[in-house]
Formats: sequence, structure tokens, C-alpha cells
Amino acid sequence: MTTNPTLTHTQSEENVIHQLLTRPLPDTADPIVLSEACAAWVSVLVETDDRETHAALCERLLHGLNQLRDHCENDLPSYLVEQVVAGEKLNACVPECWQDASLQVDYAKALTHAIAGKTLPTDVAKELTKLLHDMVWLLADFVKESDMTAR
Repeated sequence: MTTNPTLTHTQSEENVIHQLLTRPLPDTADPIVLSEACAAWVSVLVETDDRETHAALCERLLHGLNQLRDHCENDLPSYLVEQVVAGEKLNACVPECWQDASLQVDYAKALTHAIAGKTLPTDVAKELTKLLHDMVWLLADFVKESDMTAR
């Protein structure tokens, strides 16, 4: 019986991080792809203590959030305009006051800038990174939910 060599956890983890940091994100990526990429970056960010990796992940996250923000500035999808005009309440995974995706992206960007600045006490930076993680995942869920509502 032969055994196949497997990667150790560390090598596998390094490979995932390398892929996340080097895989290009096309300028034409749609909001779902962008939000999923941001969720992947922030998931690794919350687990990393390496300063260089932390900085690189923050940079990638900011780039992805900026691209996502650009999508928010474009016209609203027609189904959302119709719902707003009709006065329909959207059932969403976020409170009504957060149902503007651009607001969520701006909050996530501000947190990322604060964390990337390395001026916060370590314990505060760790807690804000956890908050950023939760916000980006909530944003990704909201973007996916909005897309499903449109269909």
C-alpha cells in the first residue's frame, strides 16, 4: 500500500495565503465575486499574526472593498428601485438602516484603515479585526441576498 504525501497544516496554510495574495481580482468582477474575495481575505486576516501577511491582506481587502464601493455608486438595480418606489420593505440580513451597501463598505474600509495603520493597541486591533470579519461576512451575505432577490 502506498501513501500519498500530504501537506502539513503550515504548508497548506501558507499555500492558501499565497493564493489569496497573488490571485488577481479582475476589474470586471461582479459584486458577489468581490464580496466573496473580501470575505476570504478577512477570514485569513483574523487568524494571522505575521506583520507582512497582515499588511498584504489589509491592502488586498482595501482594494476589493474599493472595487465593491464602485459598484455601489452605479445605478441601483431596477428591482430595488421598484421596491423602493413601491414602498416595499426589504427583508434583509441587515437592519433597515444598513441596507445601503455603500454604507457597509465604507464602515469596513474605515475599520481596515484603522487596523492597517498599526497605531492601535494590540488587543484593540484584534477585537476590531474580529468586528471587521463579521461586517465583511454580513456584507457578503447582503450582496448575495440582494442578487437572489433580483432573480
